[in-house]
Amino acid sequence: MEPNLACLGGSLPVPCVQELAKQSLSGVPTRYVRPDQDPIFISNTTSSPQLPFIDLSRLLSGDSMDSELEKFHNACKEWGFFQLINHGVSTSLVEKVKVEIQEFFKLPMEEKKKYWQQPGDIEGFGQAFVVSDEQKLDWADLFYMLTLPTHLRKPHLFPNLPLTLRDTLEAYSIELRNLAMKILNVMAKALRMEPNDMKELFEEGMQAMRMNYYPPCPQPELVIGLNPHSDAIGLTILLQLNEMEGLQIRKDGMWIPVKPLPDAFIVNIGDMLEIITNGIYRSVEHRATVNSSKERLSIATFYSPKLEGDMGPVPSLITPETPALFRRISVADCLKGFLSRELRGKSYVDVMRIQNGSDKVTECCYLLI
Repeated sequence: MEPNLACLGGSLPVPCVQELAKQSLSGVPTRYVRPDQDPIFISNTTSSPQLPFIDLSRLLSGDSMDSELEKFHNACKEWGFFQLINHGVSTSLVEKVKVEIQEFFKLPMEEKKKYWQQPGDIEGFGQAFVVSDEQKLDWADLFYMLTLPTHLRKPHLFPNLPLTLRDTLEAYSIELRNLAMKILNVMAKALRMEPNDMKELFEEGMQAMRMNYYPPCPQPELVIGLNPHSDAIGLTILLQLNEMEGLQIRKDGMWIPVKPLPDAFIVNIGDMLEIITNGIYRSVEHRATVNSSKERLSIATFYSPKLEGDMGPVPSLITPETPALFRRISVADCLKGFLSRELRGKSYVDVMRIQNGSDKVTECCYLLI
């Protein structure tokens, strides 16, 4: 029986931060003040370590394929993040996505209410992972929806989007599904997996999109745009929509700001891929910060294994010398767990580990970028 996505998780209603930020605030409302967070620093990104960049065209053909594959493999192992250039997605399509999502967030509040989250559902405008009225909130709004497979689209969301945005996202959805499969196939090659292992998991996979709007904040050092977390899904492909930076990743105990390359996607490994690769490729904590001068917008496209299946370390990576580190779980149960929780750190993978030879799991899931 196919999982009922309507029951996978919800989030409590919260104020629209974009509207809140339009007011003449003398200070940040208490519910957004985050003393629990690591200090938000403004770093000189030219002197900080920078994400590896990977040239997809070199990975797929050419004399330099082997050296680029080794670079790709190391980026997945050591960083869990990379910037992807020469990815093959139409530049004009990417530019349309950038423009039309920015226009979407400019819609008047009365129009946005048509797309607001419904009780018990996480899709639509709002925030995610809000599970109590006392919980601290992110300085951000999101619009989240499932895009593939098409029969899982909510009738009041994707089909009712403004026509130009709907057509653009339809094309973008297909392009990014194809791009995700290219990346996953390269991963299988780099890991010397059986090619069908990755194909069987992801070919009919689930795709979701999260559009993020981080308004300017009068005291950006007091708030967080998005809690530190690792993504629970398989693969995330992030597109920065304007010139403002804000993404930071945790590496070697430090928060490293990411400076997006022009015409690049930022790609990162999620918890599901860490499990599938038996810990060879690791998901990495990251967060979103905000600033006092200008909004930041991005769209994250998430790609996961097919919902009706289950997942665990792939058989071709399990040997007597490298036994399974994680138990198997259904994809639907995994998503149900993470969409019903508060977003907090890298929690999911730890509870999925096989401890002392036992595959008992005491708790499940967290997450999203």
